[in-house]
Amino acid sequence: MIPRDASDGNDRSNDAAGGGSRWSDLDRPPLNAVALRRGLLREGGLWSGIEVVERTGSTNSDLVALAAAGRAAEGTVLVAEEQNAARGRLDRTWTAPARSGLFFSVLLEPAGVPLARWGWLPLLAGVAVATGLTRAAGVDTALKWPNDVLVTVGDDERKAGGILAERAGEGAVVIGIGINVTLREDELPVPTAGSLALAGARTTDRDPLLRAVLRSLEDWYGRWRAAGGDPAASGLQQTYAAGSATLGRLVRAELPGDRSITGEAVAIDGDGRLVLATEEGVQEPVGAGDVVHLRPA
Repeated sequence: MIPRDASDGNDRSNDAAGGGSRWSDLDRPPLNAVALRRGLLREGGLWSGIEVVERTGSTNSDLVALAAAGRAAEGTVLVAEEQNAARGRLDRTWTAPARSGLFFSVLLEPAGVPLARWGWLPLLAGVAVATGLTRAAGVDTALKWPNDVLVTVGDDERKAGGILAERAGEGAVVIGIGINVTLREDELPVPTAGSLALAGARTTDRDPLLRAVLRSLEDWYGRWRAAGGDPAASGLQQTYAAGSATLGRLVRAELPGDRSITGEAVAIDGDGRLVLATEEGVQEPVGAGDVVHLRPA
């Protein structure tokens, strides 16, 4: 298990560029792990341990391995200042400059929630991220089904965050979250990417942003578990739909097996699937795949 006091008061990551000073980029100071623990770890709360590492390949891979070895309890949070082998959905790679964002994974063990409802966890994380960032950074956020967090940069919707959920043994899930915070225009991996800074965030201080997201995640996870994973009774289904950038749009869902469906996104069903109304008058639920927005809402 990762201990609560795994580091001393100087526990801040070093500069990612080898031997450089940890303060070489004054716009991107390191996270303060001690302050994060002080603000988030409490008796009876969800979060049981927080570790900040300078760099790693993937926080998701690391936390899955720790859980498999019995060295991480529910509520463990692993944060990296830099990842060099981060993974998105469909085994896509994802990179960002050191300390330019929030790159972290959390371990959840939803005992008492039917396995059939665990598919809501990535959507729950999306709601939590969007809610936390809106409150802390003052930016408008929206959710692109299934796992993208969008912000507005100029007149464009751009992806500023993504979520990846992975099973970690029989009774656990690791949820990885990546959020672009101070990424500059010339650092964007693709033109459709964005960041909180480019969206005009009132703060890009990652410490309060991470605290806000984790508190929001704790709140939503608690509601969902208390309702036995019921997305309607917990308010999750309605909140996701209200914050969706996908509903009401003409979209193309690119499915496994080189198949695609085009239709209007009309609902998120009780299993978290996106329901498309096709030209043939059929409502077809989509449980996995990529969604391309074809028409503005």
